[in-house]
Amino acid sequence: EIEKKNKVRRTRIEQDLKSGSIDFNVDMSGGQIGSESVLDDRELGQYTGCCSNYKKYYAEDLCSLYGANCEEGGGSGDQKENQDGDCAMEGLSFIGISFSVNTASGNPYSYQLCDQFPMENIIDRDYEYVMSMDEDGWLVGGGYKTFDYSGKMPYIDSSHTELIRVGSMDPEAGGTSIETVADSMSSISFSPISIFPEYLKGGGGGGSGDNDDDETPSGDVTLVVSIVETFNDNDSYSDYEVFLDNLFQAMSDSGGGACMDDHDTDPHVSMSRGVKFKSSYHSTQYMYAANLEVAVWQAMYPNGVVIGSNRYAAFPPGRNGKKSYVGYGNLYFFFDRANITTAFSPSRELTDDESYYSTLYMGSDT
Repeated sequence: EIEKKNKVRRTRIEQDLKSGSIDFNVDMSGGQIGSESVLDDRELGQYTGCCSNYKKYYAEDLCSLYGANCEEGGGSGDQKENQDGDCAMEGLSFIGISFSVNTASGNPYSYQLCDQFPMENIIDRDYEYVMSMDEDGWLVGGGYKTFDYSGKMPYIDSSHTELIRVGSMDPEAGGTSIETVADSMSSISFSPISIFPEYLKGGGGGGSGDNDDDETPSGDVTLVVSIVETFNDNDSYSDYEVFLDNLFQAMSDSGGGACMDDHDTDPHVSMSRGVKFKSSYHSTQYMYAANLEVAVWQAMYPNGVVIGSNRYAAFPPGRNGKKSYVGYGNLYFFFDRANITTAFSPSRELTDDESYYSTLYMGSDT
């Protein structure tokens, strides 16, 4: 019955449009909006708009043109309608490992959460090779100071690798809550996770917004890393796989929401977007220099390394919270890439070998 009504309305509107009975030569300045002549004639559910001769059309008539049903709520613009348990609003909150460093040339509020990889050594802060990049600049290596000469946004270091995409933090839109994430993480245990640096690469979609073939090509710069798999005796699944399975189950049991990914992500560190190099030669030279540094890290940590720091930090940032010891092997909940709200410690201390490598390079002095 509703579909028949919509069909009749759609046919009537299409006939009026074809017949030319609607006068489009009207005042489009918007001066009529709110005037008494329009408001007196307007009935509930009608649009005032800019054209008074549209007054006979109702919202439900216009919805039918798009195949939606306003009477049942379809096309109403309510982004939080989630009666079927679907994800109505994608989100980017996640659980991951932080590679944030605090350096003399970066943002003074950046965390020092990674003593192992001097990320400042693999970025081109002085524009020796890079011609331009998007306004966020380098997402790793310490961030940017306020009024940095480069003109980049004064963001803190937000470098990380994402392990699990939690998604939206709005439970009404298929997401979850910070409390649910914290409870789920607290209900399981995990061993310190070691990271092995693989290589730095360019390419990707870029982010400069330039689509002209005559423009200098742009791309992303990414550090690829791997999770070092460890196994207990006679186990078919690695400790990391067991952790993921337990976390997915805990999140599901506590109502994690439809927006959470049901699989892990491809470990990598997004370093910058929309990067344009001065030339192909400069691009090659940058990649060579950066990957030479990564090769040094590989030599330092042949079996990977547990990420962490002997510094102190408070989460979330900028709240004058009480600082606590960071330690090694933490996983973090990122509300967004620049805001860590919670740190989760591993269930055991580092072994002697893990501790040796994690403390082999202690400084952020690059």
